[in-house]
Amino acid sequence: MTVKNVDDVKEANVPAGTATTIQVLISAQEGPHFAMRRFVIQPGGGMPLHTNTLEHEQYVLTGQARVQIGEEVHFVKRGDVVFIPEGVPHSYFNNGKGNFEFLCMIPNQPDEIKLVAEGC
Repeated sequence: MTVKNVDDVKEANVPAGTATTIQVLISAQEGPHFAMRRFVIQPGGGMPLHTNTLEHEQYVLTGQARVQIGEEVHFVKRGDVVFIPEGVPHSYFNNGKGNFEFLCMIPNQPDEIKLVAEGC
């Protein structure tokens, strides 16, 4: 299928996250090179410091959050674009009053996720 509505895609809780869900909008079975995912982090929620074996390209749809990438901390908001290189520790914390939502595109290759620290 080449066209679908986000409301028709199943949401799942992110196991290591707090108050965080993921939707796989374009899966590896649908797109030959990249997958597209939508994350929603509720206020006070987030994802702990972790690494991935794949790079991430992200676009913030709504809200704001503190995003740590390596040793740098960024405060991102709607319209910001984020690049996370493979292997670099990163985390997210929704420090806003509304949901923090972003699209995340990754190459369709095996990905290994390793937690670096607990909590957001």
